[in-house]
Amino acid sequence: MAASASCISLVVLLVALATAASGQLSPTFYDTSCPRALATIKSGVAAAVSSDPRMGASLLRLHFHDCFVQGCDASVLLSGMEQNAGPNFMSLRGFGVIDSIKAQLEGICSQTVSCADILTVAARDSVVALGGPSWTVPLGRRDSVDANEAAANMDLPSFTSSRSDLETAFLNKGLNTVDMVALSGAHTIGQAQCGTFKDRIYNETNIDTAFATSLRANCPRSNGDGSLANLDTTTANTFDNAYYTNLMSQKGLLHSDQVLFNNNTTDNTVRNFASNPAAFSSAFTTAMIKMGNIAPKTGTQGQIRLSCSRVNS
Repeated sequence: MAASASCISLVVLLVALATAASGQLSPTFYDTSCPRALATIKSGVAAAVSSDPRMGASLLRLHFHDCFVQGCDASVLLSGMEQNAGPNFMSLRGFGVIDSIKAQLEGICSQTVSCADILTVAARDSVVALGGPSWTVPLGRRDSVDANEAAANMDLPSFTSSRSDLETAFLNKGLNTVDMVALSGAHTIGQAQCGTFKDRIYNETNIDTAFATSLRANCPRSNGDGSLANLDTTTANTFDNAYYTNLMSQKGLLHSDQVLFNNNTTDNTVRNFASNPAAFSSAFTTAMIKMGNIAPKTGTQGQIRLSCSRVNS
């Protein structure tokens, strides 16, 4: 019996080593090495979102801004560098939540769970915590030893992006137009700063008049760039498909939101997601898995950081 158990343990170990060596991600990556990993991340995210519902959107955005710059490798978590890039500066949040979860995991299973995997799972758990769909996350990413501010400035879409700009940015990462429209639906939660939508509410015409007027009160022409507004005025703290019905009413907060429904090629996809919540959920989860698979470091690449904000010494 003991010999049989030893053989089983050896097989499990060999399978784990083979998976790591081949560079493939697997949902069961931590089943043996850190079986409490996923539960620890989930509880940390749930507590953070319960305390501050906006944190769910912030963690989801962190994951997006990580994967679009040299792949899903936790480079965005390194102090400075990518954090100083234009799309990120003074707008990224959630670092403390990730650091807290990482500290807990280091206490359970030292130098085993990567910051990149923590961030990927935390994005999923944030969506679930706010009432959205769940999906199985492939695991086994490793952490980068560098970050790239120039790439962040180049690769991350802007709130001023046109539809074609958005399509190009997503296609460059292996994500198609449906993926792009689905991932934009993440704006059904969270908030944006006045400076990102000021030009839209004062100068654009494809915006509901009453909606624009309501936003101007806390976003004057001359100042107030840091004032916040909900990206989804209907159900700000619930992950649903209201984002798309808002677009159909010309109530997209950002220019890069409303271009998805503006007599263009993505209009029908928006209509489909607005009328069919299940279609949106399915497309969103598919796109999130695809995004999480952008150029991961696996096997012996990179490292497992002891602290998410700095490389190991």
